[in-house]
Amino acid sequence: MPSSVQNKRIRKSPAARRAEIVAAAAGVALAEGLECITLRRVAEELDVRPGLISHYFPAVDDLVAEAYGNAVGSELDELLPADRADATPTRHLARFFARTTGEAYDDVSRLWLNARHLSRYRPALRDRVSVQEDAWRDRLEGVIRDGVETGEFRTEDPLMTAIQILVVLDGLGMLVNNASADGGPPAVRRLPVTTAERELGLPAGTLAGAPN
Repeated sequence: MPSSVQNKRIRKSPAARRAEIVAAAAGVALAEGLECITLRRVAEELDVRPGLISHYFPAVDDLVAEAYGNAVGSELDELLPADRADATPTRHLARFFARTTGEAYDDVSRLWLNARHLSRYRPALRDRVSVQEDAWRDRLEGVIRDGVETGEFRTEDPLMTAIQILVVLDGLGMLVNNASADGGPPAVRRLPVTTAERELGLPAGTLAGAPN
């Protein structure tokens, strides 16, 4: 006997639908670049009409900014979790460098470069880049402060140390678009780690070689 219950498409809440759209756009951003985020492209990813995307994001620049924030914010939570009770500051920092200096981080490095370039012309994206820069700096500074409090790190200015590390990491990220550079010589690839070890008063090798 055939079932009398008809299959119906589940209607998602506005919040769930919006989150789905942003996640799809973030995927496009990481794989193809922020310039490739269009209402039609995201609609194709979700197999919906472009009109549905424009209902939530009438201005595509707002979607671009949200997608960028979603991608790099999620990456930050993976690299430096807000809840760090499961490991020491040294261990968290070692994991951070193990992940940010590997190939898995290349897409995010490209996204940062991409966003900073486009933000010159897109105010919404420029604001979001500023928010994420502050978030990454604050999260890294927090780990360093934790390490100073436990006696693992030695620095008189955790904020400046965090900024130095991020500047070096950003500089290294510029190599990802240069296929012939192959990440540069080993000493160059280790610069973020060696900078951190020097600025935090750690013996060489303390922050190297942590598993992903």
